Amino acid sequence: MTFMVTIILDLFVAFGVLVGGCLIGGLGAFLIGEPPFVIMESLADKIKIWAVVAAIGGTMDTLSAIERGFLSGAHGEIIKHVLFICSAFIGAHLGTIVIKWFVGSELL
Repeated sequence: MTFMVTIILDLFVAFGVLVGGCLIGGLGAFLIGEPPFVIMESLADKIKIWAVVAAIGGTMDTLSAIERGFLSGAHGEIIKHVLFICSAFIGAHLGTIVIKWFVGSELL
């Protein structure tokens, strides 16, 4: 895959994992009699890091690529993987904003 394709996929996968997890978690909360919006807002904060990990395909590949970049002096490889991680963080954060908007919470 090309660089831009991976950036876009990381962003949307993190966004989808967070939004989907919160929506399904809210459904589960409704089924057990808990307030769904409260649970959804709590889940948005709790699963943000897991959305990033899912988007980049596990941390070990990325960390080993960054290590190889440091050891071989390939700074471009380091920057590329840091941008992949940043893209996933942006997607997860956008997902959190959407969930907080959906439940009527403060956005910041």
